Amino acid sequence: MEQLLKMENVSKSFGEVKSLFDVDFEVKRGEVVGLLGDNGAGKSTLIKIITGYHRPDPGGRIYWKGEKVDHLSVEKSRKLGVETVYQERALADQQTIWRNIFMGRELTNRFGLLDINKMKAETQNLMNQMMGFTSTAVTAENVVRTMSGGERQGIAITRALYFQAELIILDEPTMGLSLSETKKVLEFVGNIKKANKSCIFIDHNIFHVYPVADRIVVLDRGHVAGEFKKGDLSLDELVDQLYKVAQTGSLDNNNHAE
Repeated sequence: MEQLLKMENVSKSFGEVKSLFDVDFEVKRGEVVGLLGDNGAGKSTLIKIITGYHRPDPGGRIYWKGEKVDHLSVEKSRKLGVETVYQERALADQQTIWRNIFMGRELTNRFGLLDINKMKAETQNLMNQMMGFTSTAVTAENVVRTMSGGERQGIAITRALYFQAELIILDEPTMGLSLSETKKVLEFVGNIKKANKSCIFIDHNIFHVYPVADRIVVLDRGHVAGEFKKGDLSLDELVDQLYKVAQTGSLDNNNHAE
């Protein structure tokens, strides 16, 4: 698989507090990478470096499609094709679905005016083809606050795919969702892979990450405690390894991905 993102020896300090220590991390095209770790493990800091909110400490290197990226900013990261879906801030609840899909990227006609009909039609097509809405009661005019948590995540993921995101970062996408809603979100993650796009799936819950991840990376206190391909360990074996991380700070060496 083609390498999309590669990070080498990435560290990040905030004053005297060091959040990341010489982290190596990569994502290949069409790959879903599960990123696991407790609070304070460094997951948020790593993601903020990828999205350009934080600059890594000197010495760290970031590559996108094999080319070194210097001075990564929020704008540059987005232009590369990185989109983040946050659990609580993904959508504007009081707005319709079509306005959320095109918010900040509105379609215009040849006169430079908003092409509302086209945006509604495009949204309805996305709802039918990618989000799986078949009921005529659910249209592009529905207000987002009337949708379930899983459906909202699906809208945000679909928006990212529509605008050709190469790497979609999902930040705790199943938090607070029921089992049925969680299942919907995992199906949307499957859509990312089907589109040959890449995904970083951040979560505390291994039972949510394991079904959809190709590879799992575990962060612990700023270090990469271990990583492996899903096929190398069963779910039960993985749970045992995570207990070892909590105790020793690393996984067994023979379970690391190559």
